[in-house]
Amino acid sequence: MSHLVGYYPLWSVELSHLNKKRIVIIDDDQEMLDMAVEFLRRAGYEAFPFKLASEAFKSFLGDSGTPLKMDSIDVILSDVNMPEMDGLEFVARMKKQAPDLPVILVTAFGSIETAIEATKKGAFDYITKPFKLAELQVRLERAISYRNLKRENVELKEQVASRSKGKLIGQSSAMRKVFALIDQVSKAQANVLVTGDSGTGKEMVARAIHENGPRKNKSFVAINCAAIPAELLESELFGHAKGSFTGAVANRKGLFEEAEGGTIFLDEIGDMDMSLQAKLLRVIQEKSIRAVGENRDRPINVRIICATHKNLKDSIKQGSFREDLYYRLSVIPIHIPPLKERREDIPMLAQHFLTKYKNENQAKASSFSTEAIRRLSSAPWDGNVRELENIIERVVVLSNKEVIDSDDLPLNQEISVDEFFANSTDDLPTIDELEKRYIRLVLDRTEGKKEKAAQILGINRRTLYRKERDYGFVKD
Repeated sequence: MSHLVGYYPLWSVELSHLNKKRIVIIDDDQEMLDMAVEFLRRAGYEAFPFKLASEAFKSFLGDSGTPLKMDSIDVILSDVNMPEMDGLEFVARMKKQAPDLPVILVTAFGSIETAIEATKKGAFDYITKPFKLAELQVRLERAISYRNLKRENVELKEQVASRSKGKLIGQSSAMRKVFALIDQVSKAQANVLVTGDSGTGKEMVARAIHENGPRKNKSFVAINCAAIPAELLESELFGHAKGSFTGAVANRKGLFEEAEGGTIFLDEIGDMDMSLQAKLLRVIQEKSIRAVGENRDRPINVRIICATHKNLKDSIKQGSFREDLYYRLSVIPIHIPPLKERREDIPMLAQHFLTKYKNENQAKASSFSTEAIRRLSSAPWDGNVRELENIIERVVVLSNKEVIDSDDLPLNQEISVDEFFANSTDDLPTIDELEKRYIRLVLDRTEGKKEKAAQILGINRRTLYRKERDYGFVKD
């Protein structure tokens, strides 16, 4: 690895944020290897030298006296022309063993074609001799960013798999409480009332209760009470007899009978007509239904889960909802908080939707940049999870890139500072939590530019880097 030009400059950039990134250097020229190691260590990296690619490969596989785990390495910098195993063979083997570990090849000008061939086979990048150390560091940092992005992507996928309940996803304290309630409620038979804004996932909660309980092998039947005219809803729920009204040309089962042994989910129960509320109350009390046009009751065995975006206690005061029905339905209330109150769930949800729509559309996108996640996490999301899913689907379908960046997100509305503080103080956070939320907002607005963000925040860059690590915005 010869011709290091501009050796040992006094770097003007701040290096405290490097967090001792680990770099493997492979070169059969001992003098060049020593020089490269010394430069990298003085620049703030951990350097692991090998004279031969075959030796490095044995160390990765644990076959040498000093094994080195591949998942602990950030970048490999390797010469091309070496005995026993050249750069091309090394890249091919590493691609099979650790496809996300970037390898940068160092090559002489006359071997550029070889390096280009290696990049086609999986090398992350190549640099030709002679090169400047500043250029080398730029390429190393680019490779480190790629490595971090891949790691974050894997972590997000693992979190999505481990921190979910059915199709519900979240790691916030609010969602952990919801998951705990679902576990408790699923085994019981009591009626459940799920409340929350539109788009928060109330039906998902109902399905999770059903699928985790003893009725999971029976039907889950859902109906939106606001979507069907009041005069038809009774027939939909309880069925009708032939000739009971114009158009009733045959006996018809209602949804309660369709759900026999299982669960019926009555969405937007707050919009049900008062006369039908009285009949639903009787169904709950008698555990039987009467079809429209019939004069006999039929016993039913159905669990009832209801949902509404309305405040039913206000509806009771206004005379539009029966108080006795409310207490029958709300034996166990579960509230789903809006997305703006659980922003820490946004990265997991975004990754979940990206994976879902990537697979459905055979799309190219596979991950988000850090800036994209920051922007998603600070958006207002008045439409909650449904709006987030819609945005991610649109981006995945329209993007031709593997990594979704901040500029790719069709977010027309940025949250104002006043809105930010209104939203961020609703749950009475600690000073540290409020600071975390504000730093995230400023970083998003400045598109991750540390100097500008630090100026706005009134702190120096070193302090900003430390706070980013403390709050988990960057990985060590």
